[in-house]
Amino acid sequence: MSNIERIQVGDRMSQIVIHGDTIYLAGQVGEPGTSVENQTRDCLDNVDELLAEAGSDKSRILSATIWLADMTDFDEMNAVWDAWVPKGLAPARACGEAKLALPEFAIEVMIVAAK
Repeated sequence: MSNIERIQVGDRMSQIVIHGDTIYLAGQVGEPGTSVENQTRDCLDNVDELLAEAGSDKSRILSATIWLADMTDFDEMNAVWDAWVPKGLAPARACGEAKLALPEFAIEVMIVAAK
């Protein structure tokens, strides 16, 4: 049976959970109240840092779930996403509109990756 490792554990959630060779990241958000472009960049910078801490990187992402507060921001978010994802290594991905934790959040990204 594989052990479960939790990293950056808080009362409500862990930022990273590793089970076997699979890494699960908590939903990542950017600086509230800034542009969609900036929040997306912040989210993806957080993903890079957390994956490195877990012993992986963005080339090992298996799936991504992206929530936008407003789907009219889809193109602006994708411009940042497309520049960030390694060519030929795009993960499975879903993107939808959702009411996020704070009205100042424009985007939240959740990642599952391989070690």
